[in-house]
Amino acid sequence: MRRLLASSFTLVLSILAAGILAASVPANSFSAGDALSAGDALSAANALPQRPDTLRILAVGNSFSDDGTEYLPNLLEAAGIHNVILARLYIGGCSLERHCSEYYGNLHEYRYSKSGPDNKWVVTREQTLLHGLKDEPWDIITIQQASGFSGQYETISRWLPELVSIIRKECTNPAVAIVWHQTWSYARNSNHGDFPKYGNDQERMSEAIQDCVDRLCEDFGICTVIPSGVAVDMARRTRLNTAGEVPPSCRLYDLTRDGFHLSYQHGRYLAACTWFEALIRPTLGISVKGNRSRILDTDYSISERDARICRSIAVKAVRQSCRGK
Repeated sequence: MRRLLASSFTLVLSILAAGILAASVPANSFSAGDALSAGDALSAANALPQRPDTLRILAVGNSFSDDGTEYLPNLLEAAGIHNVILARLYIGGCSLERHCSEYYGNLHEYRYSKSGPDNKWVVTREQTLLHGLKDEPWDIITIQQASGFSGQYETISRWLPELVSIIRKECTNPAVAIVWHQTWSYARNSNHGDFPKYGNDQERMSEAIQDCVDRLCEDFGICTVIPSGVAVDMARRTRLNTAGEVPPSCRLYDLTRDGFHLSYQHGRYLAACTWFEALIRPTLGISVKGNRSRILDTDYSISERDARICRSIAVKAVRQSCRGK
């Protein structure tokens, strides 16, 4: 009799626990099976398009993706490329988790920048993630983690499958390639609130970010990475780290303008070269190596010598990233 009562009590507790758990999960959230299928979908959807008539690239990110792509239209223009559509969905400091929350809430909080055949950014505000995903039949969608979590794998592996599932559901191109943007570590003297997670140690943060990328490639089958972080690490060991910057205060911050965002001059130019080499060369067959842009139409033009160093570093960083796969 006691055993029967104990068994019945255990069954009731199990039912109640299951009900509580089900009530705590949003109706549009994903189950473990969904997460697994999302990972499978990610592995199966990484092939970059080859010589498309029009190449369409969307960056789902934050200020670090804005930094990385700001001068990409300048490089496309210098290369005579007018068949690339670029777009960026931006919320400052946006994490993978928040992108998912923005989608479920249909929140109009994104700044949406888009560049077409004229290679000029046009900005609209108060847009949704859904709007950006459905605006074009994207060939490539890049994603990244918020910088402070970029070296914390559990925050990536928890939310990456869910965001990928959203992308696969809403993007009108079923063959869209999902690409990971590897961001950079903070400046050595950064006062960013997340720097203590890495012991305020730039090298430790770089290693943690690289470890996350390596594990993502192994666990989720990601085969294309934009290695901006690798390029920045390389550049910090060259004259670029102490070269003249606009404004001059950027020289104090390891290719950043404030300890974490890239400097307007060398930092952003270097990242744009890396995006170009990682995405444009394999799809359109044109390398950044011979690109003549020095962003002369901005307030942050750079010397030919420094532009050449940036382009060379970008090529090396992408090659290194490819060898690691």
